[in-house]
Amino acid sequence: MTTGASERSAAAGLRFALEVRSLTKTFAGIPALSALDLTIEPGEIHALVGENGSGKSTVIKILAGYHRPDPGGEVRVGGERLVWGSAESSSALGCRFVHQDLGLVDGLSILDNLFIGGGFSCRFGTVLDRASRAAARAMLSQVGVDVDPRQLVGTLSPAQRTAVAVARAMKDTASGAVKLMVFDEPTATLPDNEVNQLLQTIRAVAARGVGVLYVTHRLDEIFVLAKNVTVLRDGRKVATVPVASVDRKKLVNLLVGSELDDAHAESVAVHTERGGPVLEVEALTAPRIDGVSFTARAGDIIGVAGITGSGRETILGTIFGAQPRTGGRVAVNGVAIRPSRPSHAMRSLMAYLPPDRKISGGVMTLSARENCSLSNLAPFWRVPWLRRRMERSEVASWFARLDVRPPRVEADLATFSGGNQQKILFAKWLRLGPSVFLLDEPTQGVDVGAKAQLHHQLLGAAAHGAAVIVSSSDADELVAICHRVLVLRGGRIVADLSKGEITVARISGESLGAGAPASEQEVRVG
Repeated sequence: MTTGASERSAAAGLRFALEVRSLTKTFAGIPALSALDLTIEPGEIHALVGENGSGKSTVIKILAGYHRPDPGGEVRVGGERLVWGSAESSSALGCRFVHQDLGLVDGLSILDNLFIGGGFSCRFGTVLDRASRAAARAMLSQVGVDVDPRQLVGTLSPAQRTAVAVARAMKDTASGAVKLMVFDEPTATLPDNEVNQLLQTIRAVAARGVGVLYVTHRLDEIFVLAKNVTVLRDGRKVATVPVASVDRKKLVNLLVGSELDDAHAESVAVHTERGGPVLEVEALTAPRIDGVSFTARAGDIIGVAGITGSGRETILGTIFGAQPRTGGRVAVNGVAIRPSRPSHAMRSLMAYLPPDRKISGGVMTLSARENCSLSNLAPFWRVPWLRRRMERSEVASWFARLDVRPPRVEADLATFSGGNQQKILFAKWLRLGPSVFLLDEPTQGVDVGAKAQLHHQLLGAAAHGAAVIVSSSDADELVAICHRVLVLRGGRIVADLSKGEITVARISGESLGAGAPASEQEVRVG
């Protein structure tokens, strides 16, 4: 906590921005949260982490007045008791929330979004445009953003959009009305190069003496942002510890056990050389891809690393045919795959899991059953009928295999948590028995427990003879599961790492070009 924040806290006579005591919530007799104790000081950034279903969302909804907890607990904000089930009480006590869905209107200006519902500078019923713009600039300055308030929100970068939502939530900070800001996965959909910008915004909020509850799946952010971290598991608090007292491995162990170590051991165990290449990529050329060549054999797990714009984000979609290629050759088991023909790739038993499950990965308005079986309806088709009972049975077996929760195959995909949505999309492709499995950011935005399940499944696919290619911005993930890592820079492979060369430091250094010669040459790998 900053000195200024401490002084403001003392002056106001406040001990805690948030004080939670014995908070419990059950649904139909099933505990979602059990006797939670949690405190946050003014100016403190406190991280809250846990698997999907651990109770994080329940905490947020109780604080927002959406859920009423069971009798016996207590929540105080700035020393004042929260009235259960009252959004008005939550707001009046100084709670503000920034969700993944920011609630901004793209077609309106920043100014209109900031003051929508009230707050414009007015005189005799007329909006004072200059004064309103000055007020908006001051609000944006509080969160470290310098943009013209007349700019349309739809033209902003993701980090700038989030900052506008934060500024709107912080309108009453100057008067001391805001005591607690809750951030729910604010960086889940941000590109890597914009995450730091948002973290600076959150630090600016805390520097004004506001307590921050920061909910995230991205563990690395905790170590650069938070003072303390609370870990939930199955609705219970496992620990609250100072961030300075733990490293990433210890934090993962608190969450779910030694997931990365287990994944690495399993990866080493399944890797064997299995004859000729399954996937051949020769001189692949496309937007942001410049003559990439590599081969993958059965049982290989190959990682693709690189900073945003390196070609890492587009190479797997190009190989599959979801994005256009302008040159080169792609072959599976010796059979050439036509450009821009995903259907041809699928017939050759190539599977592709795209990075955005909500836009291109799944169909949110269809059921989990329909999403899972979309990859191949042939086993259920008996002209002119679809054998629905057989379809449900197979999907239910995949739910059990991947531990999808809740096990409701007819529920819309949109009703599942992010981690369970990703499990369903894994099942969609695994049921094909792919020879080549391409995965783009396969565990982005999912909790550590779901990540362990997904790693186990892709390692299982490799053990059964698939060539697995994983493109990921998570270097720890690549180190844990990959037998080789290809590093892209400027659309070319600049490093082919294997065995002891695969470290976070080496991947990061090669991605950034540390020590690279002035004139880089393409690395051709087999």
